[in-house]
Amino acid sequence: MPDPFAELMLRLRKDAGRTQEQQADAVNAVSGRATLTRREISRYEKFENIPTNHTLAHIAVACGVPFEELLRAAKAARARRRMENVHEEEDQDDVKRRTLLGSTAIGVSAAAEPWGRLAFALSKGSLIDTPAAVALINRAADLHVQELNVSARRLQGTVESHLDAITAALPHAGEHERALTIAAGETAALAGWVAWELGEYDKAGAYYDVTTE
Repeated sequence: MPDPFAELMLRLRKDAGRTQEQQADAVNAVSGRATLTRREISRYEKFENIPTNHTLAHIAVACGVPFEELLRAAKAARARRRMENVHEEEDQDDVKRRTLLGSTAIGVSAAAEPWGRLAFALSKGSLIDTPAAVALINRAADLHVQELNVSARRLQGTVESHLDAITAALPHAGEHERALTIAAGETAALAGWVAWELGEYDKAGAYYDVTTE
Protein backbone atom coordinates (compact mmCIF):
# COMPACT_ATOMS: atom_id res chain seq x y z
CA MET A 1 0.00 0.00 0.00
CA PRO A 2 1.51 3.37 -1.00
CA ASP A 3 2.53 5.71 1.79
CA PRO A 4 0.26 8.79 2.21
CA PHE A 5 3.23 11.12 1.71
CA ALA A 6 4.19 9.42 -1.56
CA GLU A 7 0.57 9.67 -2.69
CA LEU A 8 0.60 13.38 -1.82
CA MET A 9 3.74 13.98 -3.90
CA LEU A 10 2.19 12.11 -6.83
CA ARG A 11 -1.13 13.96 -6.55
CA LEU A 12 0.51 17.39 -6.45
CA ARG A 13 2.44 16.65 -9.62
CA LYS A 14 -0.56 15.25 -11.47
CA ASP A 15 -2.80 18.12 -10.35
CA ALA A 16 -0.22 20.45 -11.90
CA GLY A 17 -0.34 18.40 -15.12
CA ARG A 18 3.42 17.74 -15.11
CA THR A 19 5.68 14.83 -15.89
CA GLN A 20 8.32 13.97 -13.31
CA GLU A 21 10.92 15.82 -15.34
CA GLN A 22 8.67 18.88 -15.60
CA GLN A 23 8.05 18.73 -11.86
CA ALA A 24 11.78 18.72 -11.19
CA ASP A 25 12.23 21.68 -13.56
CA ALA A 26 9.42 23.60 -11.82
CA VAL A 27 10.94 23.09 -8.38
CA ASN A 28 14.40 24.01 -9.68
CA ALA A 29 12.96 27.20 -11.15
CA VAL A 30 11.71 28.17 -7.69
CA SER A 31 14.98 27.31 -5.95
CA GLY A 32 17.17 28.89 -8.62
CA ARG A 33 19.37 25.77 -8.71
CA ALA A 34 19.25 22.82 -11.09
CA THR A 35 19.84 20.26 -8.34
CA LEU A 36 16.57 18.28 -8.33
CA THR A 37 16.23 15.52 -10.92
CA ARG A 38 13.42 13.44 -12.39
CA ARG A 39 14.84 10.46 -10.51
CA GLU A 40 14.53 12.24 -7.19
CA ILE A 41 10.89 13.14 -7.93
CA SER A 42 10.33 9.44 -8.64
CA ARG A 43 11.95 8.54 -5.32
CA TYR A 44 9.58 10.89 -3.47
CA GLU A 45 6.57 9.31 -5.18
CA LYS A 46 7.77 5.80 -4.33
CA PHE A 47 8.52 6.75 -0.71
CA GLU A 48 12.17 5.91 -1.25
CA ASN A 49 13.16 9.35 0.00
CA ILE A 50 11.60 12.33 1.80
CA PRO A 51 12.55 15.88 0.76
CA THR A 52 14.37 18.13 3.18
CA ASN A 53 12.26 20.94 4.59
CA HIS A 54 14.18 23.35 2.36
CA THR A 55 13.13 21.38 -0.73
CA LEU A 56 9.58 21.05 0.61
CA ALA A 57 9.33 24.84 0.69
CA HIS A 58 10.24 24.97 -3.00
CA ILE A 59 7.77 22.19 -3.85
CA ALA A 60 5.04 24.09 -2.02
CA VAL A 61 5.65 27.20 -4.12
CA ALA A 62 5.94 25.22 -7.36
CA CYS A 63 2.63 23.44 -6.66
CA GLY A 64 0.78 26.36 -5.06
CA VAL A 65 0.08 24.67 -1.73
CA PRO A 66 0.77 25.82 1.87
CA PHE A 67 4.25 24.91 3.08
CA GLU A 68 2.86 24.02 6.52
CA GLU A 69 0.71 21.31 4.93
CA LEU A 70 3.73 19.66 3.32
CA LEU A 71 5.81 20.08 6.47
CA ARG A 72 3.21 18.25 8.58
CA ALA A 73 2.94 15.48 5.99
CA ALA A 74 6.73 15.05 5.80
CA LYS A 75 7.10 15.01 9.58
CA ALA A 76 4.45 12.28 9.85
CA ALA A 77 6.15 10.33 7.04
CA ARG A 78 9.53 10.45 8.78
CA ALA A 79 7.89 9.21 11.98
CA ARG A 80 6.27 6.30 10.11
CA ARG A 81 9.55 5.40 8.50
CA ARG A 82 11.34 5.36 11.85
CA MET A 83 8.67 3.18 13.44
CA GLU A 84 8.71 0.73 10.53
CA ASN A 85 12.46 0.29 10.55
CA VAL A 86 13.79 0.62 14.09
CA HIS A 87 12.56 -2.86 15.12
CA GLU A 88 12.88 -4.50 11.71
CA GLU A 89 15.14 -7.53 11.32
CA GLU A 90 18.43 -6.79 9.62
CA ASP A 91 18.11 -7.33 5.88
CA GLN A 92 21.03 -9.47 4.73
CA ASP A 93 20.89 -7.90 1.27
CA ASP A 94 21.71 -4.55 2.88
CA VAL A 95 24.88 -5.70 4.65
CA LYS A 96 26.94 -4.05 1.91
CA ARG A 97 25.56 -0.71 3.10
CA ARG A 98 27.87 -0.91 6.09
CA THR A 99 30.37 0.98 3.97
CA LEU A 100 27.85 3.64 2.89
CA LEU A 101 29.67 6.42 4.68
CA GLY A 102 33.05 4.70 4.91
CA SER A 103 34.46 2.14 7.29
CA THR A 104 36.87 4.42 9.14
CA ALA A 105 35.90 4.76 12.79
CA ILE A 106 35.01 8.35 13.65
CA GLY A 107 34.71 9.49 17.23
CA VAL A 108 31.31 10.40 18.61
CA SER A 109 31.19 14.16 18.82
CA ALA A 110 29.20 14.69 22.02
CA ALA A 111 29.61 13.23 25.48
CA ALA A 112 26.17 13.85 27.04
CA GLU A 113 23.37 11.29 26.92
CA PRO A 114 22.38 9.65 24.64
CA TRP A 115 25.77 10.09 23.01
CA GLY A 116 27.50 8.85 26.16
CA ARG A 117 25.60 5.59 25.81
CA LEU A 118 26.65 5.36 22.19
CA ALA A 119 30.30 6.09 22.96
CA PHE A 120 30.29 3.39 25.64
CA ALA A 121 28.79 0.85 23.25
CA LEU A 122 31.37 1.67 20.60
CA SER A 123 34.28 1.48 23.02
CA LYS A 124 33.13 -1.99 24.08
CA GLY A 125 32.62 -3.10 20.50
CA SER A 126 29.07 -4.15 21.32
CA LEU A 127 25.92 -3.67 19.30
CA ILE A 128 23.94 -0.44 19.52
CA ASP A 129 20.92 -0.86 21.77
CA THR A 130 17.43 0.26 20.77
CA PRO A 131 17.34 3.48 22.88
CA ALA A 132 20.64 4.66 21.39
CA ALA A 133 19.50 3.83 17.85
CA VAL A 134 16.18 5.63 18.34
CA ALA A 135 18.01 8.67 19.76
CA LEU A 136 20.28 8.85 16.69
CA ILE A 137 17.35 8.51 14.29
CA ASN A 138 15.20 11.07 16.11
CA ARG A 139 18.11 13.51 16.19
CA ALA A 140 18.46 13.19 12.40
CA ALA A 141 14.79 14.12 12.01
CA ASP A 142 15.13 17.06 14.42
CA LEU A 143 17.93 18.53 12.32
CA HIS A 144 15.53 18.91 9.40
CA VAL A 145 13.31 21.04 11.63
CA GLN A 146 16.26 23.14 12.82
CA GLU A 147 17.11 24.13 9.25
CA LEU A 148 14.04 26.40 9.28
CA ASN A 149 15.40 28.52 12.12
CA VAL A 150 19.20 28.18 12.05
CA SER A 151 21.64 29.62 9.52
CA ALA A 152 23.52 27.24 7.23
CA ARG A 153 26.82 28.23 8.85
CA ARG A 154 25.58 27.42 12.35
CA LEU A 155 23.84 24.24 11.23
CA GLN A 156 26.80 22.78 9.33
CA GLY A 157 28.85 21.73 12.35
CA THR A 158 25.85 20.15 14.05
CA VAL A 159 24.83 18.18 10.96
CA GLU A 160 28.34 16.95 10.22
CA SER A 161 28.90 15.95 13.84
CA HIS A 162 25.69 13.94 13.83
CA LEU A 163 26.68 12.32 10.55
CA ASP A 164 29.96 11.33 12.24
CA ALA A 165 27.98 9.76 15.09
CA ILE A 166 25.82 7.70 12.73
CA THR A 167 28.91 6.73 10.71
CA ALA A 168 30.58 5.42 13.86
CA ALA A 169 27.41 3.55 14.84
CA LEU A 170 26.75 1.79 11.53
CA PRO A 171 29.36 -1.00 11.92
CA HIS A 172 27.72 -1.87 15.26
CA ALA A 173 24.10 -1.33 14.19
CA GLY A 174 22.96 -4.97 14.10
CA GLU A 175 19.20 -5.14 13.63
CA HIS A 176 19.06 -1.32 13.48
CA GLU A 177 21.29 -1.08 10.39
CA ARG A 178 18.53 -0.31 7.91
CA ALA A 179 16.94 2.40 10.05
CA LEU A 180 20.32 4.02 10.75
CA THR A 181 21.26 3.82 7.06
CA ILE A 182 18.08 5.73 6.17
CA ALA A 183 18.87 8.31 8.87
CA ALA A 184 22.41 8.58 7.47
CA GLY A 185 21.06 9.23 3.98
CA GLU A 186 18.66 11.90 5.20
CA THR A 187 21.40 13.58 7.23
CA ALA A 188 23.82 13.44 4.30
CA ALA A 189 21.18 15.10 2.08
CA LEU A 190 20.82 17.90 4.62
CA ALA A 191 24.60 18.24 4.86
CA GLY A 192 24.69 18.56 1.07
CA TRP A 193 22.13 21.36 1.09
CA VAL A 194 24.00 23.20 3.86
CA ALA A 195 27.30 22.89 1.96
CA TRP A 196 25.63 24.20 -1.22
CA GLU A 197 24.21 27.20 0.65
CA LEU A 198 27.72 27.98 1.89
CA GLY A 199 29.17 27.77 -1.61
CA GLU A 200 31.07 24.54 -0.89
CA TYR A 201 29.96 22.89 -4.12
CA ASP A 202 32.47 20.03 -4.21
CA LYS A 203 31.52 19.01 -0.68
CA ALA A 204 27.82 19.32 -1.55
CA GLY A 205 28.32 17.06 -4.56
CA ALA A 206 30.06 14.45 -2.44
CA TYR A 207 27.22 14.45 0.09
CA TYR A 208 24.60 14.14 -2.65
CA ASP A 209 26.54 11.22 -4.18
CA VAL A 210 26.41 9.44 -0.81
CA THR A 211 22.70 10.20 -0.51
CA THR A 212 22.07 8.69 -3.94
CA GLU A 213 23.93 5.53 -2.92
